[in-house]
Amino acid sequence: MSQGLLHFHNLMRWVVLIFALVTIFRSLGGMGGGKAFSSGTRKSALFLMISSDIQLLLGLALYFMNNWFQVLTSGGEVMKNPALRFFALEHMAGMLIALTLVHIGYASTKKEASDATKHKRLFWYTLIALIIIIVSIPWPFRELVGRPWFPGMSV
Repeated sequence: MSQGLLHFHNLMRWVVLIFALVTIFRSLGGMGGGKAFSSGTRKSALFLMISSDIQLLLGLALYFMNNWFQVLTSGGEVMKNPALRFFALEHMAGMLIALTLVHIGYASTKKEASDATKHKRLFWYTLIALIIIIVSIPWPFRELVGRPWFPGMSV
């Protein structure tokens, strides 16, 4: 069960990254072109938020199924081990911050503001969230914590 969730979590990473890029390019195009804030841009931000929320649920399931919470509460040893520290603390904290920024970005599209302001806020919140996500992903080239590019592949 845990391995299947990990594979799905790995696949969903790409969905989140694609929706983040689509949202960034749509909002950047709206900012640069002075376009009206469209429902398509709002929907891309919504799909980013939904896919990020699904990732959170999968991540939390993996976190508790693999006893990362117990590792975190076991004392200072976790902070001395880079791999344990990454999965028990850094990955989770970075992703929660990014998820919060995605939610703030989407919420900013629903407020009464000019279209330019909506594009600008959505762009910046999503860009910062994307940077944090990219830094927090256990990419295959990261020593000690690397995961495969796609499920079933070796690191």
